[in-house]
Amino acid sequence: MVIGRLADAVTRGVGDVASSVTDVFDPTLRLGVTGLSRAGKTVFITSLVANLIDRGRMPGFSAGSRIETAFLQPQPDDTVPRFDYESHLAALTSRTPHWPDGTRAVSELRLSLKVRPAGMLAGLRGTRTVHLDIVDYPGEWLLDLGLMDKTYDAWSAAALARLSSWNAGDYAAAMQTIDPTAKLIETEAQTLARAYTAALHAARLAGAYDLTPGRFLLPGELEGSPALTFAPLPPGDAPRGSLRREMERRFEAYKSQVVRPFFRDHFARLDRQVVLLDVLGALRRGPRALEEMRAAMTDILTAFRPGAIGWLLSLLGARRVDRLLFAATKADHLHHTQHARLTALTEAMVRDAKSRADFAGAQTKAISMAALRATVEEMREHQGHDLPVVRGRLMGTDGTPGREAALYPGEMPVDPAHVLTPARQGAESWLDGEYDLMEFAPAPLTLRPGEGPPHIRLDRAAEFLLSDRL
Repeated sequence: MVIGRLADAVTRGVGDVASSVTDVFDPTLRLGVTGLSRAGKTVFITSLVANLIDRGRMPGFSAGSRIETAFLQPQPDDTVPRFDYESHLAALTSRTPHWPDGTRAVSELRLSLKVRPAGMLAGLRGTRTVHLDIVDYPGEWLLDLGLMDKTYDAWSAAALARLSSWNAGDYAAAMQTIDPTAKLIETEAQTLARAYTAALHAARLAGAYDLTPGRFLLPGELEGSPALTFAPLPPGDAPRGSLRREMERRFEAYKSQVVRPFFRDHFARLDRQVVLLDVLGALRRGPRALEEMRAAMTDILTAFRPGAIGWLLSLLGARRVDRLLFAATKADHLHHTQHARLTALTEAMVRDAKSRADFAGAQTKAISMAALRATVEEMREHQGHDLPVVRGRLMGTDGTPGREAALYPGEMPVDPAHVLTPARQGAESWLDGEYDLMEFAPAPLTLRPGEGPPHIRLDRAAEFLLSDRL
């Protein structure tokens, strides 16, 4: 498989020896954070860093008591945009808080931790510094790794079938206006690429997740570049100089000049990985959206090369993800009595990929969490019974905070198969009714000295991802 060969090539290259030897004295842990759009990547990173700097709300993070101080430093990769931690934290903690802008490209942030050693000889050793390099990148870009094994014709057939199944956009009408065998006219190629991009956005709004190329949805620094000026076409002749021939050439260039460097420069250098999933959002959209998310995450997770790596290869710079956390976000949209069911559903959705990672020697874990808690829990009497609800400020249609409301979103399934099976079978709606899951705005905060933003189980996520290396 091409993805496997890419990863093996990176491992055989074993990186930069000089920087790796430096890691022996100043260890560095590279943590990747990904997830599909609206999964909460920006909020996760912002809250994690804030709660590592001020650890008053991190009782489940065992290494926290040995951290003397945590501080931001310049990142090692000068060509990668810096994650705008300060602006995102200000958005969440201002007098009128709002959700920060989401991830649209790769960014990075370095947090350095001064840690007291543990163990019997702790008193004989001084503090050491551990660098945590957090890499934020869109999950949509990982879907592109699946293109490496596909020809242009195979990708075109799959892409056109998906758009047809979602009745997305007017791309079919746009194709009728051009002759793929005619001489390339650049304005026609641009028009077709724009129509295809619009169709992808329409499909995503309808609930589709597995959409490629991912850069068409989140172009990052490539927005408007020729690298994104291609589109799928039905099979047929491709004379030299024709539109179809040029579309095929640009598709291959996209793989070699965009997808491959992303894997080499960012993804293949990670030690730990967090995969965030908005499972509740998919439930709200219905069975088809839930199955789309499950299938997309399965495709994404095939890109990982999990497993333990020997100390010698580690010294020489080889990287492999040895811990993989699957986190269902927005757990604060449910009463805590339903969190275990959300975790079970998440585990069931990623079971195949989790089993492969476990077999390869990586440690995996699934949790339900909220990086920033936006609601409070209450019990309300309803028809003679106590009903567990969550209360918070609803998001308005324009993205601004609206009225405050207490909501009961519905009963999460006791058995994940009760929703996953009808989703796989193509059900149009849930038999037991829809899930009344709403979007909440962040609540105004009053933080005491030494406290980070309120959360649900962020400390357990940090414990799994970081404690053994601190």
